[in-house]
Amino acid sequence: MSTQTSMKGKIAIITGASSGIGKACAYEFASRGAKLVLAARNLDVLNSIVQDLLLNGHEAIAVRTDVTVEDDCKNLVDEALKRYGKIDYLLCNAGISMRALFKDVDLKVIRQLMEVNFFGAVYCTKYALPHLLASRGSVIGVSSIAGFHGLPGRSGYSASKFALQGFLETLRIENLKNGLHVMVAAPGFTATNVRVSALTADGSPQGVSPRDEKHMMTPQKVARTIAHGILRKRRNIIMTTEGKLSVLAQRVFPKIIDRILYMFMAREPNSPFK
Repeated sequence: MSTQTSMKGKIAIITGASSGIGKACAYEFASRGAKLVLAARNLDVLNSIVQDLLLNGHEAIAVRTDVTVEDDCKNLVDEALKRYGKIDYLLCNAGISMRALFKDVDLKVIRQLMEVNFFGAVYCTKYALPHLLASRGSVIGVSSIAGFHGLPGRSGYSASKFALQGFLETLRIENLKNGLHVMVAAPGFTATNVRVSALTADGSPQGVSPRDEKHMMTPQKVARTIAHGILRKRRNIIMTTEGKLSVLAQRVFPKIIDRILYMFMAREPNSPFK
């Protein structure tokens, strides 16, 4: 493996590592030689992933972490340092979604989205930052096209991703002279359980995906793209052609994009708006 594709000797913390993009990143980073600290609330699932990685000759530990709890995030960093002595990559991937009109949604749903998607990244970054500066490492936030323009029916999700991106961009500028690499990764629709577990207006999971997932990006493709971006010190990665076009068009034809997004989201089965 060349130095351009290898993560040999690097220590990576991955939040939301029990499924989807986080789990795929665990296997992708491990295949490139990284040593892993995997975080999620479900310790049993994390332990099974760690055991599989160990059986295949990789190094990894599991740390039960609820990213909405500041002390859990501090403990995550402490456990990484206790085991490996340094941190090179912090991948802030833990996240949840929602599907409801703002006029109908219980405000506890918006708060929960912000706690997981935004404050979870803030807490982990706060405690990992001194060690990432020491290693001249990378902070990576898994965002979304919803972090570039609002998605109807996803007000809390978009708000949390806008906040995440603003936080990471500011962190990058503050550390321009310190060697810190900060990257925002924005996948398109990805075939994970995020839509199944997305919260409805009252905070209950919707239980089914409103979209055909067969033609979506795979978590493995997203993980490869994130790994390439880290190694190439990319700033922002928008992973689909449609996403790149919509972000560009938003700057030039904002009213048209608003209408397109409205019609696109309204076509979902059982859409909360028409």
